Amino acid sequence: MDAQDSQHVEGREPFDAGMLRNGLVQALGLARLDHVDTTGSTNADLLAALASEDGRGRSEYPDLSVLIADHQSTGRGRLDRHWEAPPRSALAVSIVLRPVNAQGRPLPTDSYSWFSLLAAEAWCLALEDICGVHAGVKWPNDLLLGERKLAGILAQLHFPADGQPPVVVLGTGVNVSLTAEELPVPTATSLLLAGARPLDRTALVAAYLRRFVQLYRDYCNSDGDPDAGLAGGASLHHRLTQSTVTLGRTVKAHLPGDRDVVGRAERLDHHGSLVLLTEDGLEHTVTAGDVVHLRLHGPDVAGGYA
Repeated sequence: MDAQDSQHVEGREPFDAGMLRNGLVQALGLARLDHVDTTGSTNADLLAALASEDGRGRSEYPDLSVLIADHQSTGRGRLDRHWEAPPRSALAVSIVLRPVNAQGRPLPTDSYSWFSLLAAEAWCLALEDICGVHAGVKWPNDLLLGERKLAGILAQLHFPADGQPPVVVLGTGVNVSLTAEELPVPTATSLLLAGARPLDRTALVAAYLRRFVQLYRDYCNSDGDPDAGLAGGASLHHRLTQSTVTLGRTVKAHLPGDRDVVGRAERLDHHGSLVLLTEDGLEHTVTAGDVVHLRLHGPDVAGGYA
């Protein structure tokens, strides 16, 4: 499919950034919402902006600053994997997080490990809200429809030069209207291929931001306690235990030092790490930082956005 034909695929209508700004910035208390037609990477753009501000006083990118791109040309996933989707076929949205509680006290940095999972939960809820599809979380940072990868999540840290707490840039990418010929690998998928409707990227981003902000604020106001109730309901820990399809499966975790651990994924611990039970009855805790790659035994579900 050539570039001109790809623009006529369902779901590739122009993004309505004005509607988002008018409907969300004040309602959700977003600091700012920017939209660009194309960029290398929304995460990289925000990280570069944060770095350029170091030592200049007040940041132009406070907590809950949002950047959305119609097209990413050099988006990066875990292990520096690179993949480029056709213009308007996917969603790329990154958010600046400077997490503090209701009293303005910074969250402990060990609570940051849950942010990728919090974003995954927000996307699961948003996809149900708009498309009626049920996605599952592949620990630590992917969304699946069945066994196929729909979306990826990438959290990166910026350490301010003035010694202030680290800033999180949390990027997500969702395959919206990719056709079978446009998939990076045959084990990926898109909302189009899954038969989900509507494929309204503006509505999808709006639903995601609503869900994310609600969960994020509740999580921050609990001082980053994953076992505290969120949004009038279950805790983040409980929600992810229900949403994470990795749990109960036999998985292989590739660890530093060219070492593999194979075991049954038993649970998420208090820090969002994955606890594996091996055949010899020993438990191994795998942190997001330790995982080079994680495969569910059976079809390889790697691929997609990040």
